[in-house]
Amino acid sequence: MFNKKMVTDLNVKGKKVLVRVDFNVPIKDGKVGDDTRIRAALPTIKYLLDNGAAVILCSHLGRPKGEPDPVYSLKPVADYLGSLIETKVKFAEDCIGEKAQSAADGLAPGQVLVLENTRFHAGEKKNDPEMARQLASLADLYVNDAFGSAHRAHASTAGVADYLPAAAGFLLEKEIKYLGNAIADPKRPFVAILGGAKVSDKIGVIENLLTKADQILIGGGMANTFFKAQGYDMADSLVEGDAIDTAKSLLEKAGPKLVLPVDVVIADAFDADAKNKVMDVGDVPAGWRILDIGPKTVENFSTIVKDSGTVVWNGPMGVFEMDKFAKGTFAIAKALADSDATGIVGGGDSASAINKSGLDEKITHISTGGGASLEMLEGKTLPGLAALADK
Repeated sequence: MFNKKMVTDLNVKGKKVLVRVDFNVPIKDGKVGDDTRIRAALPTIKYLLDNGAAVILCSHLGRPKGEPDPVYSLKPVADYLGSLIETKVKFAEDCIGEKAQSAADGLAPGQVLVLENTRFHAGEKKNDPEMARQLASLADLYVNDAFGSAHRAHASTAGVADYLPAAAGFLLEKEIKYLGNAIADPKRPFVAILGGAKVSDKIGVIENLLTKADQILIGGGMANTFFKAQGYDMADSLVEGDAIDTAKSLLEKAGPKLVLPVDVVIADAFDADAKNKVMDVGDVPAGWRILDIGPKTVENFSTIVKDSGTVVWNGPMGVFEMDKFAKGTFAIAKALADSDATGIVGGGDSASAINKSGLDEKITHISTGGGASLEMLEGKTLPGLAALADK
């Protein structure tokens, strides 16, 4: 399944290796909030250090506007990484140019250098060849281990591979194997659970999975658009007006393969303390909105999950950030954790929800990339992967 050159195929001893990692992590008051993505990169970093390489790490963080912005500096991440690997991690105040070059020049085997945010340059998102060439000039070899950014054709994720021998890191390989195999050769029944706010984000996924999955369970805000397509009044619920016709045609095309909630939790405001009640699917009373799936739906979905061989899940079942409306998401997480199915959870909100439920240890694989995992489920080729050399 995985036919790309791996980091283990490179001779890294005494070489400088530029590694694109995904260190796009939440930072508050100069401290790292969730370190999942940093920890996910450790196997590749440790392998390179153990095999005598000098390691240069680059990543983006947040959405600066193509120019330096101290709020999005990777310095706190570099410090945090140092505490994880118990090695002093050096930091360069730029990712290209003199500061980066002199920091890279002075790096010895066994040392680690983190470059400043690649998105402090407009050339990153434009996949500017000049920026890619400058990044490449810092090292002898390139390893991409940033699954969370592999769906972007940027200078540091794709462009660099034009200038250096390029291979995949362990995380990238693991992600592609799990997600790729789930779609190419799943243990059946193969069930997809799709949630989150928007149908429009997942039209391609639904269409691709209709040809592959045995059942697709729909929850979250996107279910409302399907209800609206069935003619129900959704009152103040989130509905994607532009996607109603698409939802209609998906319902016709899918038939019984697409499973919608049968009951929902509604609230009189979008608020953690709102009044709430359970109702069967139908017209929502004026002034109310749907914020979670109901208990009968939880039971339905859980039964399907427990009887499945492979489950791919992308998107929460309700507004899980508020405790009152997290029950559906957490109950499905528990059903998946208790089942014998191979459970693969797409990144982003789904991963946060699983982590919040405390069941992350019991799920086969939790992806580090939201957008990238969605594009794989759509059957698209990821530019960051395509840029790497084949075995």
